[in-house]
Amino acid sequence: MVDFLGQYYNWIKALHVISVMAWMAGLLYLPRLFVYHAQAGAGSETANTFVIMERKLLKIIMNPAMIAAWIFGLLMIYANPELFKQGWMHVKFTGVLAMTGMHMVYAKWRKALETGENVKPHTFYRIWNEVPAVLMIIIVIMAIVEPF
Repeated sequence: MVDFLGQYYNWIKALHVISVMAWMAGLLYLPRLFVYHAQAGAGSETANTFVIMERKLLKIIMNPAMIAAWIFGLLMIYANPELFKQGWMHVKFTGVLAMTGMHMVYAKWRKALETGENVKPHTFYRIWNEVPAVLMIIIVIMAIVEPF
């Protein structure tokens, strides 16, 4: 199995990067939808449109992309366990865990907006829209620069 993964390592890495890009696109866009949704009148046609958009973004794009990113990332570590002995990988992995946590929090907020239980103002979502970008910067620097 390790030989097979080693032979196709660059393909696995490419699929990992593609998955992460799709996941990040969703993590950056979903809270922006929350901003507009929170500004729309509850039960309005606009709010109902945001419910559909948010659900589809999460279920059709973000969830599969997150799962694929995890699978391909873990396959790379399995194929090359030396990666996990490096300090930068621990920081990157911690960032990925935090990003996964944000994904789950966003899913919870989406459900609250869908059911009309949202009590957060649009400014709250504007602030939280920046968290995935900060995590992305940390993760990319760790993966590319490998500072330690």
